Amino acid sequence: MSFSITGKTVIVTGGANGVGLAVGRHFVDKGANVMFADMDEKQLAHELGENEDGSNKRYFAGDLREKLTLANLLSATIDAFEQIDVLVNASRQVLPSDPLNPDDDAVEQLLQQNLITPLRLSQLVAKRMIKQAEDNETRMAGTIVNLSSIAARRTHPELLGYSVSCAALDQLTRSLAVALAPHRIRVNSVAFGSVMSASLKDTLRDNRDFRADIEEHTPLGRIASATELAETVQYLASEGSGFMTGQIMTVDGGRTLLDPVAAPAH
Repeated sequence: MSFSITGKTVIVTGGANGVGLAVGRHFVDKGANVMFADMDEKQLAHELGENEDGSNKRYFAGDLREKLTLANLLSATIDAFEQIDVLVNASRQVLPSDPLNPDDDAVEQLLQQNLITPLRLSQLVAKRMIKQAEDNETRMAGTIVNLSSIAARRTHPELLGYSVSCAALDQLTRSLAVALAPHRIRVNSVAFGSVMSASLKDTLRDNRDFRADIEEHTPLGRIASATELAETVQYLASEGSGFMTGQIMTVDGGRTLLDPVAAPAH
């Protein structure tokens, strides 16, 4: 059983910051060719340096909520690396929402960002994976990994939109897994608790008491590093998980084992 991803070509969305950046860098370190995709071109350049031909790390900047941008990302990846083996949908957004305000559009925004965008990109990438595997019926055509949250199973009034969008993403994972299995494409998800993402760093900066609250409600008593999550994503992208599809892996330090009256998942 191999957990190697050496030589695989990977698209990682949300690649300019936090979890997406950590996953992309981890994959580069493990020998994969990685296309980091994000809206923030300045941050991508800052973190990754020059977009050099021949390098195993490249970046693409654009608004992935736009269909043309998704098509351009696919083309840029194929131009750089000739194929696509793994898609990691790591781009996500967290917004507060008011459950009693009919003018609050946070739910719509988060469904677009956290559900529709990964769906559209997964559809495009899956078509490419199927085409690549036409001449080889014995190997997997590809792997898709979605990054979700334990917020899909827990509730907090201010995170209505985020919870709903994550729950929808989990069901998308299951549905795509069944739909794409005949084409030899696996689809899994990682539902994480408190991982040191860019958004969590901002929250902790504004509210220092929040860290203590998270740690108190996490049996392992700490916030995970983004690298720990990256290693789980590597497992799902590798042959080591070759008989897994449609699964939502929980990486939360035991937090969902406790009474749900706890700090909101973030």
